[in-house]
Amino acid sequence: MNRTLLLASAAIFGFAASAVTVSAEPPPLAQKERYKVGFSQMESNNPWRIAETKSFHDTAEKCNWDLIATDAAGSAAKQVADVDSMIAQGIDVLFLPPREEKPLIPAVKKAKAAGIPTFLVDRSVDPNSAKAGEDFVAFLGSDFVDQGRRVAEWTIENFKGEKGVIVELEGTTGSSPANDRKKGFDERIAKDPRFTIVASQTGDFARDLGRQVMETLLQAHPDVNIVYAHNDEMAIGAIQALELAGRKPGEDVTIVSIDGTRDALQAISDGKMGVTVESSPFFGPLACDVMKRYAAGEKIEPWVQVKDRIFTKENAADHIAEAY
Repeated sequence: MNRTLLLASAAIFGFAASAVTVSAEPPPLAQKERYKVGFSQMESNNPWRIAETKSFHDTAEKCNWDLIATDAAGSAAKQVADVDSMIAQGIDVLFLPPREEKPLIPAVKKAKAAGIPTFLVDRSVDPNSAKAGEDFVAFLGSDFVDQGRRVAEWTIENFKGEKGVIVELEGTTGSSPANDRKKGFDERIAKDPRFTIVASQTGDFARDLGRQVMETLLQAHPDVNIVYAHNDEMAIGAIQALELAGRKPGEDVTIVSIDGTRDALQAISDGKMGVTVESSPFFGPLACDVMKRYAAGEKIEPWVQVKDRIFTKENAADHIAEAY
C-alpha cells in the first residue's frame, strides 16, 4: 500500500515538474496586424533618453504598435514594477533598456514566464544570469567596450603633452555601458606609459552631477589635463566646472566622451571638446524591424549590433543639425 502511494506521488510530482519546465528558448511572437508593445524607459533626465523614447513613439504608428511607454525615473525597482504592470496589461512584446545589469533580471524572467518575448535595448543584463536566445530574444545596441577603446585610441594619437593625467567620469554604477566603456578605455590607455588615470568616479550619466564630481576631483587633482566622460552630459558638466575654475577646456584640458549629442558636437566645433564616439538613441526603427523578423520566424542574432560613428573637429559641424 505504502509503495503504491509512493509511486503514485512520484508520478504526480513528476508530471508537475514537467508541466512547469521552462523552455530553453524565448517565447514566440505571432504575426498580426497590430501589436501591444511595452517600452520600459529607465529615466528621462537627459537628451539621450528623451530622444530614445521619442524614437519609439515616432515608430509606433509606422509599425502598427499600440505603445505603452513608462518612465522608471532612475529607479531599478520601479522599472521592475513597470514591467510587471505591462505584463498585467497583456503586452505582446517588451523592449527594455535595463537601468542596471543585475536588478532587472527578475523583470526579464517574468516576461518570459508570461510568454512575452523581450528585446533588451541599448543596455544589457548580466550574461551569467540571463542569456540572449534563451531568457530574452536579443540585445540591440552598441559595442560599449569598443566605444571606450576608440576614445582611448583618439586620445593616445592626439594628446601632445608628455604626461597625461586623466580623470574619468563614470556612468551609472552597475550599468553595462559604464562597465564596458570603462573597460575599453582603461585597458587601452594603460598600454601607453604616458597616461595615468588618477581618479575615476561616477557622475551617473548626469550633467549636473558630472559638474559637481569634476569640481571635487579638480581640487584633489589640479594637474589633470585629460577628462574622459562616459557620456556627453557629464562631459558638458565637466567643461562647466573647469571653466569656473579658470581652466581652458580644449587648450589646457582635453575632453573626450561618448554619445554624439548636439551640445557635444557644438563643443567640439567650438574647440572645447576633442572627440565623442556616437552611441545612437534612435532605436525605434531598428526595434520594429527586428520584431517583424522575429514574428516571421527568423532566427535573430543574439546581438543586433549598432555601428557607431566618431565625431571630431573635422566633421562635428557637419552633423550638428541632425543631432539630438
